[in-house]
Amino acid sequence: MIQAFFSWYNGLTDSLIGSLALFAVGLVLLIKGGDWFVDSATGIAKRFRVPEIIIGATVVSIGTTLPEVMVSATAAMNQNGAIAYGNAIGSIICNTALISALTIAIRPAPVNRKAIVMPVIFFFVSAAIYLIAAYGFGSFDRWLGIVMLLVFAVYMTITIRQGFKNPVSADAHEEEEEEKQGSLLAEVLLLIVSAGLIAVGADMLEGSSVSLATMAGIPTEVVGVTIVALCTSLPELVTAITALAKGHGALSLGNIIGANIFNLVLVSGVAVTLSPFTVPEGSTIFGQNTSLVMEIPVMIGVMALMTLPAVFKKKLFRWQGLALLGIYVAFVVLQVLIALHKI
Repeated sequence: MIQAFFSWYNGLTDSLIGSLALFAVGLVLLIKGGDWFVDSATGIAKRFRVPEIIIGATVVSIGTTLPEVMVSATAAMNQNGAIAYGNAIGSIICNTALISALTIAIRPAPVNRKAIVMPVIFFFVSAAIYLIAAYGFGSFDRWLGIVMLLVFAVYMTITIRQGFKNPVSADAHEEEEEEKQGSLLAEVLLLIVSAGLIAVGADMLEGSSVSLATMAGIPTEVVGVTIVALCTSLPELVTAITALAKGHGALSLGNIIGANIFNLVLVSGVAVTLSPFTVPEGSTIFGQNTSLVMEIPVMIGVMALMTLPAVFKKKLFRWQGLALLGIYVAFVVLQVLIALHKI
């Protein structure tokens, strides 16, 4: 029964109508799932007096990172570490220089510095581990994957303790709103269901997008650099836009930072622990490994551009969003030119 279902599902992507149908259904699931996810996450945050940026950096980030986890785990089990490696780095760049950039450019806002400092520190500590492995060892061994998972566990523990140690004070209006809320169980169930919708929707969009691009004659390399990378980050995009529309800018920023940390230590940690791999050397730019001279530096650079002004100035600026969008466009153009062997 299950095998027959997957055969039927895979067969849909072989036809134009089937691919278009999967794309449409996947888009609806992502949008509705993102809407429910923000509602349930903010409801839980208010119930426990947890700052929105904390809940965004934990449960929301885990839910929106599910597609990356599934893609990387599957790739690792199939002995294809290059996909897991590129998925983590590419998703961070997309999350920061496209998704976060859009929200910052549209509605820059003040930032709770105390709430953001710890996640930012954890990201750059995790990035340092990545840099040591990539530039120092040239490989990601199983012990490194275990270290990454331990970093993830420590981050989650500290984040949750910090959230409960510094609860948000509630006024009479908030207490009145809480009385109108449903049960905690209902909110948790909605969170789980919406996370599932986001993951399934992302999978449908990814598969149908690749199929449609192939039918249109777009090179596979270009599809991987652009469409696949964007599709695995669509949950973050939908959640960020939904949170922005509902006036929860802190939740959006916390989600992006948390998702980026998870891409480094959870997504990569799971993949490396399942199947260690060396740094891929699939493409070069001017004779140098693209990953080492462009992708990793861009990953670090865009995160620094997004977070450092927020930490030191306690505010996000529209120029940051515009600069990040410019970097993302240049990055994608360079990747396409590399894939087409133009440079």
